[in-house]
Order: sequence, then C-alpha cells, then structure tokens
Amino acid sequence: MKKILFCLGAVAALSFTSLDNTISQKERDDASRFLKETEEGVIKSVTGLSDAQLKFKPAEDKWGVEDCIKHIAATEAALWEMTEGFIKQAANPEKRADIKWTDEEVMKNIEDRTNKVKTFPKFEPQNISFKTAEEALKSFKDNRARLIEFVNSTQEDLRNHVAALPFGSYDCYQMILFIGAHSNRHMQQIEEVKANEKFPKE
Repeated sequence: MKKILFCLGAVAALSFTSLDNTISQKERDDASRFLKETEEGVIKSVTGLSDAQLKFKPAEDKWGVEDCIKHIAATEAALWEMTEGFIKQAANPEKRADIKWTDEEVMKNIEDRTNKVKTFPKFEPQNISFKTAEEALKSFKDNRARLIEFVNSTQEDLRNHVAALPFGSYDCYQMILFIGAHSNRHMQQIEEVKANEKFPKE
C-alpha cells in the first residue's frame, strides 16, 4: 500500500511539474528591472522641462518632447492591450518556430534608432487623445506600474503564447520586453530633441 501511495505521489508531482509553464524567477527579475529602468529613463528625460521646452520641435515635420511622451503613453497602452489579447487566446507553442529574435535582440533592435520606422497614423501625436505632456506621462506611469505588477505575479504561460505581428513574431514575454524597449527608443529621441542647438534654454 505504501508503495502504491508513493507511486501516486510521484506521478502527481511529475504532472504538476509538467504543467508549470510560468516564467522563471530570473525572467521575472530581468523583465521587471528592464521595465523600471526604462520607465526611470523616460521620467528623467522630461523632469523639470518648461512648457516651451516640451513644445519645441526641431522642424515642422519633426516630433518635440511632448509629442514623444504622447506617443510613448499611447503605444504603451495599445501594445499591452494587444499582448493581453494574445495571452487570453489558446497557447500556440507550434508558432515558436516563427520567432526570429532572442530576448536580447528584441531589446537591442527595438531600441536602435538607426533603424527608422514610421508609426501607424493613430499613434502619431496629432491623433492621440492626450491633451498635455503631464496627462500622457501619468498614463505612462500608471500603465507601467500595472505591467510591472503583472510580470512579478503572473502564472500565465507567456512563452507559449506567440504573437504574430506585421513586423515579426514574438512570445508574450518578449512583447513585454518590446514595450520597455519601445519607451527607451523614444526616450533617446527626447534626448536628441534636447540636444538640438535651438532647444530653449528655459
């Protein structure tokens, strides 16, 4: 009888292990740290700027600091909403073969501003509903806090939910890294605007 109970216990333990497809503690820590660092980068880049500095544009067809903040905030919300949608769908591990980038490449390539990409019209500043940089920044902070909380607590199988997007396939853990890298990409753009020789002194 003891042998039977032992065998049943072992089978149950193995079954539990096989169903545990949550991300590792290291993955949680890495993603959480990356999200916090990129959030801090955005906040630091705009802290203390005057209204004139926020609204300055290097050229009529170029984005200013306020434009970048609005884009970061709107895209942050949309990317996470889209990622949540993929998480709620059935897992599709067979699609992992379509993923071309490692986690490190997702972060590196999305942040890289030498690769110019035109955003979708609805994410262009003039089409975004935020009225001010302050409003956009609050939305960004709120959404980022929720995303970090999700990363630290989720039991979802993020690796086996694969998002097929027009610009590539990523698992949902990589989508979270994508969100952080995207905000860092435009934080760099903010710094480029601030480095312009005509940027207001105050």
